[in-house]
Amino acid sequence: MFNFIKIAENRIQEAMKQGEFDDIKGRGKPLVFEDNSMVPPDLRLAYKMLKNAGFLPPELQEEKEINNAIELLSTLDDERERYSQIKKLNLMITKINMTRKRPINLEKNQIYYRKVVERVDVRTPDQEK
Repeated sequence: MFNFIKIAENRIQEAMKQGEFDDIKGRGKPLVFEDNSMVPPDLRLAYKMLKNAGFLPPELQEEKEINNAIELLSTLDDERERYSQIKKLNLMITKINMTRKRPINLEKNQIYYRKVVERVDVRTPDQEK
C-alpha cells in the first residue's frame, strides 16, 4: 500500500511541475463545503448524486419554491397581489409541514416575512368600497 501512495504522490508532483493543474476551475479559491446537516446521513450520498445530475429532492425543491415566493413578495406593490401571494405562501408552508416529520426551517426568512406581512393592508374586496 505504501508503494501505491508513493507512486501516486510522484505522479502528482510531476503533473504539478508540468503545469497540468494550472487551469483547474476554482484554483486559488477556498473550497466551499455544502451544509447537508439537515439531510439524514444515509441519504446524503443519494442527494449529492441527484444534485450533481441537476435534480433536487422534493424537500429542497419545495423549500426553493417557498424562497422564490418570499422574493416575489418583496417586488409586489399591489396590496391584493401581496395578500394573494401571502395566502399562497402560507398554504405551501402548511402543506410541507404536514408531509414532513419536522417543520420547515424558515427562521432566516421569518424576520423579513413578518415585516412584509405587517406592511400589507389586508382588506377583502367588500371592505374596499
